[in-house]
Amino acid sequence: MQLDPVEMKPVLNRLKRARGQLDAVISSIENGQECKVAVQNLSAVSRALDRAGFAIISKTLQHRLQDTEGPATEEDLKEIEKMLLSLA
Repeated sequence: MQLDPVEMKPVLNRLKRARGQLDAVISSIENGQECKVAVQNLSAVSRALDRAGFAIISKTLQHRLQDTEGPATEEDLKEIEKMLLSLA
């Protein structure tokens, strides 16, 4: 399934925020700030990336369930399972 940039706008926004948070992690290390600041920002980046991944998979599932070509094949299900496991 191709990703629709319009449908993925919320995901793109989340990823852009994560990029900003990652820049904050890098900056905090470069500036010798408390490790607590770097770890907090790194945790926020990690959560944002995970949520973006799950949102992408969710859209894939929604499209597959609404597909008029028939029920999902075993191959479709294995691909979706592989995507979910890659985020574990």
